[in-house]
Amino acid sequence: MFFDFRTLHEKEIKEDGKKPSLSRVKFFVIALVCSFCWQLFPGYLFQTLQSISWVCWAFPKSVTAHQIGSGLHGLAVGALTLDWTTVASFLFSPLISPFFAIVNVFVGFVLIIYIVIPIAYWGMNAYNAKTFPIYSADLFTAQGQDYNISLIVNDKFELDTAQYKQLGKIHLSTFFALTYGFGFAAIAATLSHVALFYGREIYDRYRASSKGKEDIHTRLMKNYKDIPSWWFHLLLIVTIAVSLVLCIFLKKEVQMPWWGLIFAAALAFIFTLPISIITATTNQTPGLNIITEYIMGVILPGRPIANVCFKTYGYMSMSQAISFLNDFKLGHYMKIPPRSMFLVQFIGTILAGTVNLSAAWWLLNSVENICQQNLLPQNSPWTCPSDRVFFDASVIWGLVGPKRIFGSQGNYSALNWFFLGGLLGPIAVWLLHKAFPTQTWIPLINLPVLLGAPGPPATTLNYTSWILVGTIFNFFVFRYRRNWWQRYNYVLSAALDAGVAFMAVLLYFSLGMENRNLQWWGSDPEHCELATCPTMKGISVEGCPTF
Repeated sequence: MFFDFRTLHEKEIKEDGKKPSLSRVKFFVIALVCSFCWQLFPGYLFQTLQSISWVCWAFPKSVTAHQIGSGLHGLAVGALTLDWTTVASFLFSPLISPFFAIVNVFVGFVLIIYIVIPIAYWGMNAYNAKTFPIYSADLFTAQGQDYNISLIVNDKFELDTAQYKQLGKIHLSTFFALTYGFGFAAIAATLSHVALFYGREIYDRYRASSKGKEDIHTRLMKNYKDIPSWWFHLLLIVTIAVSLVLCIFLKKEVQMPWWGLIFAAALAFIFTLPISIITATTNQTPGLNIITEYIMGVILPGRPIANVCFKTYGYMSMSQAISFLNDFKLGHYMKIPPRSMFLVQFIGTILAGTVNLSAAWWLLNSVENICQQNLLPQNSPWTCPSDRVFFDASVIWGLVGPKRIFGSQGNYSALNWFFLGGLLGPIAVWLLHKAFPTQTWIPLINLPVLLGAPGPPATTLNYTSWILVGTIFNFFVFRYRRNWWQRYNYVLSAALDAGVAFMAVLLYFSLGMENRNLQWWGSDPEHCELATCPTMKGISVEGCPTF
């Protein structure tokens, strides 16, 4: 928050009393135009710039080389990108993340991707890892084929037990399985980390909230009318009532009982404070998706729609609450009237929800084979990586259920020990901090962030590029041009995002709607076709060599 605070408040006057030669507005326009123009190359003309995986080019027929060098389906060793969307699409802009958070993500990434996964895949062949791609969020049969979900779903969108037994257990790639394990650890670590490192501060601030000394921002905001509490209470009652109506009168479509809604709201309420603290200090937000999926999958197995609804109400309620608080914090600094902030957020939510639902409905009915990667052209923008992970999660946790995957009937029950490891991890860090209080770097170890990286649908290249760019800007520029950096950093981040977004819209409406694609060597985003191939002897997959 430091950089955007400087950007929004600091007057554009140098120490000598003169205005800088380049105002923030002019800098924003220049950076936006440059970002807009450049995005034409990785976005359309030369898509190989999205993932420059030279290891794959050097060894075009080696499956192992492709697994190591691929930035989209492998470990991204040596892979580079010149596409800002690859850098900032999943982890948000690295320019506005504190350096200690980047270090935590880097340590977690190296631990998982470059130590644990290679050992599990090549060293131990854990869970028959070589039968499947090394880096994939898809679901597989024991023979390494894509799992045909439609065969195990009955007319009521519930699990067909007989067909499931015939098709066999669901198998995950090494990456996907371990990601869930470290996700278990991250959510458990969030509770213990916040309790140990921020528990006393939370308690003191709560006690002082009604009688504490007001800062200058709070005193200035007294000039505006505050938001009546009944606005929030009324909105809460109306939204819960509407949701309860859906659960009670649309049982067939929603599948979630009314008590599931109350339970999801309670989970969101419990986790909002600790996850808000992690977000405020690191700019990284651990999600409740895994824990909500797990809980409802245990309670109501075989109901994927109910699982998705519970996950949405639990996870998104918490996520939107944090976004709401973030907006109010910015409005507090900018002295925007609180009632105006509330109305803008309320109207914006209604408009955004309506537009998003309408756009999704239109796309589902206008784009053929949308989100079905195997049936789409090679460079199609409609592969929906986030939605495919969401769908696979609904199958794992809702349709099949945790018991058949992470329980006694599944292959991955050992991953449940990650919950305990995540809960105890912050205790070890806290004890180290108490034993060596002069070592200021110890409390900067943030296990919820460290253990939560990486995870699908982000690729390894998303992480390596995000870490590299964030390190360069936080170290080199921050060190040698500190004043310039503090003045323009937030502006640059916003300009890069805006330029990419405008070009994406232009490309879609001018070329994408007519399916006009270039076909040449540079149209392939990576040239690592063998990265998704298995390496187990005797396993045959179309397009891959058989060992």
